Amino acid sequence: MIRISLTLALASIIFSASPSAAAEKPELLSVQKVWDRAPHNAFTDLIQFNGRWLCAFREGNAHVSEDGTIQILSSADSTNWLPWARVTLDRTDLRDPKLCITPAGELMLTTAGAFRLATPVVHESLSWLTREGKHWTGPFLIGETNMWLWRVTWHKDTAYSVGYDTAAEKFVRLYSSKNGTNFQALVPKLFDRGYPNESGMTFLPDDTALCLLRRDGTESSGQLGQARPPYTDWTWKDLGVKIGGPALIRLPDGRLIAGVRLYDGKVRTAIVEIHADSGKLTELLALPSGGDNSYAGLVWHENTLFVSYYSSHEGKSAIYLARVKL
Repeated sequence: MIRISLTLALASIIFSASPSAAAEKPELLSVQKVWDRAPHNAFTDLIQFNGRWLCAFREGNAHVSEDGTIQILSSADSTNWLPWARVTLDRTDLRDPKLCITPAGELMLTTAGAFRLATPVVHESLSWLTREGKHWTGPFLIGETNMWLWRVTWHKDTAYSVGYDTAAEKFVRLYSSKNGTNFQALVPKLFDRGYPNESGMTFLPDDTALCLLRRDGTESSGQLGQARPPYTDWTWKDLGVKIGGPALIRLPDGRLIAGVRLYDGKVRTAIVEIHADSGKLTELLALPSGGDNSYAGLVWHENTLFVSYYSSHEGKSAIYLARVKL
């Protein structure tokens, strides 16, 4: 049984960040801790909806535990945050919430349900829809069991999502949907080398699709996929760098910006630029982070990049909001 509740409380702690030495370089404007009430707070996403900011994340007793629930915070000014909705599902660890807006103007929440008992079904991907946050429809089972649909991206009235196999085969599949509640396989096996899994997608003005893909196998470097409509024929470039928790957006000036976890030396949450032509990744800025961290949500607003993420660099896994000048 799903339960979605709305509550009110205030949680806002702001830390100032030192500006970079040169104005033309990426500049960390501020970092704000917005939540740390659960034993473990992690796996974020960020969106603007109906004039408010929304930040979604998982609360649980640990990084992996049986009690994961989804908390959604709301803010009118991106500084003062209030609990807005909580999503729970009996006997299910809800993980990695993602937010998007449908062509009909509804807020769409997607998340994975993990089942910790020894059953043939390890994961299910689920979606919910709401117009104002008080009345929700769902959950809808999207994709197939044991396929984790990581993030939904809408383009021209169609939703696209890359799902990864959580059972035995270790490949990714491209799905599409017209309504956000029923997804069909568009490319049954999109990529299958090096245990591909988490992804971020965006679309260029000429309708080219780009996919930033994490890998965790013996071959662990990230991949950048590219395809033209109808998105059934993909080419891939090796980024040469291991990444985690990718989120990808295109700025108005055409730059491709991603939030990722980087592993070389210190594990950290970083803002990077993706160069589609060369298949290169350039780190622009490391956010205050360390230990258990990353899984960013990205919003470009008033010439500033707003980044939600989580980190345990201050001791406890907490949710942060950074403002970055690019």
